[in-house]
Amino acid sequence: MAPARALRHLSLVLGAAVAALGSLLFIAWKIYFRDVNDSSIGWRGRWEQQLEAELGRSIPNEEEKPHSCEYQVLVLGLDGAGKSSILHYVSSTDTNKCTAPTQGFNSVQLWASGFQMDLLEVGGSKNLRFYWNQYLSKAHVLVFVVDSADGPRLPAARQELHCLLAEDPQLPLIVLANKQDKSDALSEAELYKELALHTLNGQREFFLLPTSATSAGLATPNSVLHLKSLLIKLLAQI
Repeated sequence: MAPARALRHLSLVLGAAVAALGSLLFIAWKIYFRDVNDSSIGWRGRWEQQLEAELGRSIPNEEEKPHSCEYQVLVLGLDGAGKSSILHYVSSTDTNKCTAPTQGFNSVQLWASGFQMDLLEVGGSKNLRFYWNQYLSKAHVLVFVVDSADGPRLPAARQELHCLLAEDPQLPLIVLANKQDKSDALSEAELYKELALHTLNGQREFFLLPTSATSAGLATPNSVLHLKSLLIKLLAQI
């Protein structure tokens, strides 16, 4: 009988220890996520105020985000054009010191009043461009990123862009003239000509935005945040 009582006593002690450890882990988890959420309030509040001023309507807070409408934004462009940096700075103000070339896919989710935007980037290396058109059918908007300072590769960018546009003549298009912070970057007018954008038919909604996907660029007229504002306006019409 003594060994049985000892085993029961040991079992109770171990159970109490496990329960106490579980409680401590739960408290630590709550404190961690409370701190993470608190650290994002400042930026989220500033961004919501900017959008509200631009669009003239309120933006719901995190707890009120509706998920009934989801839209996919396809982000393409040659390797090195700055697609990953665009996705980073359109969703965060943290300095992005080094961005490795995307070997496959990259994505971010953004929310606005009434819908969710899924921005999907497909890598721009030559072997991955073969798969680009397979994602067009699910896209609501195509964002094509161009390195404005990479003149020698603009013909390749033009060819890839027009091949995509031939697949879907009505898909809304936003061309980002990225890296406008470079001294040798082409202007909007020069890129309009180099990319043969004058050949686009009138059936397609089309925009050309100058961008600078850097931390310093967020405070300039070339801020990537203008892309988010434009996407909200476009998708709100669908």
